[in-house]
Amino acid sequence: MRTKSVARAGLAVALAAAVALGVAGCAPALDEPAPPAGSDTADVTKQLDELAVAAAGSMKGYSRSRFPHWRKTGKNCDVRDSVLQKDGESIELSGCNVVGGNWESAYDGLALDDPAQVDIDHVVPLANAWRSGANEWDDAKRGDFANDLTRPQLVAVSARSNRAKGDQDPSQWKPANRSYWCQYATDWVTVKHYWRLTVTSAEKAALTDMLEGCK
Repeated sequence: MRTKSVARAGLAVALAAAVALGVAGCAPALDEPAPPAGSDTADVTKQLDELAVAAAGSMKGYSRSRFPHWRKTGKNCDVRDSVLQKDGESIELSGCNVVGGNWESAYDGLALDDPAQVDIDHVVPLANAWRSGANEWDDAKRGDFANDLTRPQLVAVSARSNRAKGDQDPSQWKPANRSYWCQYATDWVTVKHYWRLTVTSAEKAALTDMLEGCK
């Protein structure tokens, strides 16, 4: 699991670098370097402790359109294609549009061989972000969050698992694939810490328990 996550992070960084040079004609949402792959559990736990704990905010004013996505990353592709390429194998392209390949859904282990079967999940859901501080951002910053290819915020998973998750936090939903819990908690904390989003007390407790399994 660690090897796969490191490889995934490395591929994301390589893709961002190639894009910045204009090789692939794609651009990441943010140009800051990704955190080092394979972060120590103690570092992630420290990041979790640094998150502000607050009750979930109101959904008043929320709409997915307030988080503009997916951004174009080439003549016939967008951020979704970038994630499909990052997380898949034997990728087939038409320009930079992903038209074929193989994916293993990290959330439930389901094997997928058609990009139409794959959902791109926001690890920290848009509605959860809204309730934990993103309601105070402008739409441009929310767009950066929704298209973030630098942090581990976007992952290719089965439609079934993505829709089961909805906008729930780790106290309400965890991947069926228990071997992925450590990575999931690490990714969740990494994203919330970078974007300075809050966590609820129940969310923090669930994340703490999941990170205990990483030791």
